[in-house]
Amino acid sequence: MSPANGDVRLKSGIMETETLAAAQAVDFSMLALFLRATLTVKIVMIMLIFASVWSWGIIIQKFINYRIARRDADLFDRAFWSGDPLDELFERLGAEPKGASERIFAAGMIEWRRSHRSDGNLIAGAQARIDRSMDVAIVRESERLNQGLTFLATVGSTAPFVGLFGTVWGIKNAFEEIAAQQSTNLAVVAPGISEALAATALGLLAAIPAVVFYNKLSTDADRIIAGYDSFADEFATILSRQLDS
Repeated sequence: MSPANGDVRLKSGIMETETLAAAQAVDFSMLALFLRATLTVKIVMIMLIFASVWSWGIIIQKFINYRIARRDADLFDRAFWSGDPLDELFERLGAEPKGASERIFAAGMIEWRRSHRSDGNLIAGAQARIDRSMDVAIVRESERLNQGLTFLATVGSTAPFVGLFGTVWGIKNAFEEIAAQQSTNLAVVAPGISEALAATALGLLAAIPAVVFYNKLSTDADRIIAGYDSFADEFATILSRQLDS
């Protein structure tokens, strides 16, 4: 081996050692990556963090709401099928029922009472009006149950692309930094690439839970609404028997 080749290898080894030392000295924590990122990438990261926090807030709130809805429906079903007269049950609920099943029942009972004339006979078309009243109440409850799920679906479908935009923008700036410093060593490339990839990571972090829990919560909401529909059909059948008699 010639002395020249030995010197070249020695210098190369020294440069690699210095490059690795410089790369190790760079802070790659999420906070440091955020602070070093450009304004555009910072905005993308803030949007994704906000979307993730809001999504988790909706998810937790929905689990609580659905649990309460199922509990209220079970309690009302037991009261409804207890054998007590429906008029007495309606009077106990009062003017502002709390549960969704109670509100659906109240909508049907209110229309039932309004359909009676002063002489005690029923106005024609009472059954259709009662059904429509309960259907309207079910639609209102469905809107309450599904409120917020659209946001989860939006986050699940768009967050990865928002994160990808931040990554593309960050990589563009990394290449510009490489060109400005005219160096491709690890200490120059690594920080910029890490900042760019952090945006994609945040996008996935926001999107994956949003998609998973959107599917879960949508299924739960459909089951609860199906229970409301079943109750409305059973209640309408009971009223129909009284109309026919």
